[in-house]
Amino acid sequence: MSAPPPNSFFWYDVMTTDTMAATKFYADVVGWVPQDSGSPGYTALTIGGVGTAGLMAIPEDAARMSARPAWMGYILVDDVAAKCEAIKAAGGTVHKGPVAIEGVITFAVIADPQGGGFLIAKPISDKPGNWPAAGTTGTVGWHELMATDWTAAWPFYEKLFGWQKSTAMDMGPMGIYQIFSAGGGDIGAMMTRPQDNPAPVPYWNYYVFVPSVTAAADRITGGGGKVLFGPMEVPGGQWIVQGLDPQGALFCLVSQGK
Repeated sequence: MSAPPPNSFFWYDVMTTDTMAATKFYADVVGWVPQDSGSPGYTALTIGGVGTAGLMAIPEDAARMSARPAWMGYILVDDVAAKCEAIKAAGGTVHKGPVAIEGVITFAVIADPQGGGFLIAKPISDKPGNWPAAGTTGTVGWHELMATDWTAAWPFYEKLFGWQKSTAMDMGPMGIYQIFSAGGGDIGAMMTRPQDNPAPVPYWNYYVFVPSVTAAADRITGGGGKVLFGPMEVPGGQWIVQGLDPQGALFCLVSQGK
């Protein structure tokens, strides 16, 4: 697989309260193999020796702000500092950064105008990235923003990252599920959070590929997590499941069949 295009998601990690327990849980549920990333306190989650995600303890500054265990996605940009200024001008918030980790990455922690969190980043490396094929176990296949009002959230992302609207699916009482593309292909969707959704702020869901969500659902409960939704078939023939890990981080899985 070629490198992700600029302004699309390219990396993901989970901040947690118990790194050892969370590492074992995701290794069992997804099949990730944990490896030393070379950065203190940061574990790479790999498939076939290739990192596709990471795991770390909640940083002290975030803990002081009552941050809870959560998955976050990184959007690839050409200039982190310049994009931070554009984000602030567009009504977003830069919570942290730009921060440079020497020889690894420059990143910033962002919230959109409704409070949905993500990161922007630019890797620092002279070596080309090693990117697994799309649909490989342990890779993220879909990105889903649960917004306070997706129609109000959309212009922010469209302006900053050049995303384009694709198919709009009418979900009946749940409203419109607006699919969007980046770099030529559909990569995710946005929708307005249902009123019965208990989350205090908007958030992104990241759907990780596994061979079978039905089998993975059993591993979730067997490992002390909770299945919140699914397994359920979605348009296109894929199956999804949403769950909570034992530390309370929301995560999502997808497979090509049941």
